[in-house]
Amino acid sequence: MTGAAAFPPLDPLDLARALIRCPSVTPEDAGALTVLEAALRPLGFVCERMRFEEPGTAPVDNLWARLGTGPRNFCFAGHTDVVPPGDPGLWSVDPFAATVGDGRLWGRGASDMKAAVACFIAAAGRFVQSGRLPADGALSLLITGDEEGPAVNGTRKVLARLAERGETIAACLVGEPTNPAVVGEMVKIGRRGSLNAWITVRGVQGHSAYPHLADNPIPRLVRLLALLDASPLDAGSQHFQPSSLAITSVDVANRATNVIPAQATAQINVRFNDLHSGESVCRWLTERCAEIGGDIALRFEISGESFLCPSGPLSRAVVDAVVAVTGRHPELSTTGGTSDARFIKDFAPVCEFGMAGATAHKVDENISTADIEVLTCIYERVLRVYFAGGDSA
Repeated sequence: MTGAAAFPPLDPLDLARALIRCPSVTPEDAGALTVLEAALRPLGFVCERMRFEEPGTAPVDNLWARLGTGPRNFCFAGHTDVVPPGDPGLWSVDPFAATVGDGRLWGRGASDMKAAVACFIAAAGRFVQSGRLPADGALSLLITGDEEGPAVNGTRKVLARLAERGETIAACLVGEPTNPAVVGEMVKIGRRGSLNAWITVRGVQGHSAYPHLADNPIPRLVRLLALLDASPLDAGSQHFQPSSLAITSVDVANRATNVIPAQATAQINVRFNDLHSGESVCRWLTERCAEIGGDIALRFEISGESFLCPSGPLSRAVVDAVVAVTGRHPELSTTGGTSDARFIKDFAPVCEFGMAGATAHKVDENISTADIEVLTCIYERVLRVYFAGGDSA
């Protein structure tokens, strides 16, 4: 694409601050997508709002923006929703004031991940202005307001809508805060799967003075949890750390001191690697329950399967850009939690790279203002390297 119209360069810091000033706690948009549309339209992007809802969930606004019609569609995926700030009195600044001080940008969403969205848009503007977008290329952004929440009315449904009308993505970069402390440390090329399970052990209620007349479910639940805690699923695989199991809640809902409860429930979360599937983890948990025996009910919720995107033009472009801009050689990692990449991997090669995540979701969330320009330069170089390659991801 040559002869691109001139436009004033976007300042990624200004754009990041405008986004942070929108209190877009999931599922509220609070004007964040309007801020993005105002930045994207002058660059030539066609912007489309997609609103999804279903019974039992809040409606969510999403944004699909595209420049160019070529099949080599490079997509940046991210989210403008944020987690609640908690008690504002614990912050040293207003969490939605986007304060700049001491060389840092402070505010909810600075790290996760409004600054990364701003950086990519600024990088896209520079790339388009350079005239390097080829005729068979396209740039797009998939921005959801439902990543930090249940993830029901966001990325997954946008992708389904695109598939219904035959619109494809050739490669996707997700702007999650992948770097532990410094931009350039880590690129995510996969993620562990995630599964939640609720285990209810049933017994017979009775008086605590006559335990022989009751069936106390708590000792059985304790033995089961001890078994699960002492039974590693695996020792890790080539690209993944060992799977982990965390006990996240134990509850008997018993306010009386002299009553043996009728049931006891525990909640666990399993992060599993590519040696397992969600279904195989469910079977493993069911087998452990059978070892304890008795009346035990299980309920499962699989948040996402593990996945790995092999090395290709996309990951090579990201690594090249990080090395060229920062001099650091990033680790290719699959650590951490889940992201919307778990949905995107079924549609296109995907990897993740964004800001430092040390303060994400914390009080006084903040990032280095210098890193905003660094990340913008990395994203611009990713586009240059990727489209100069002449092949798909």
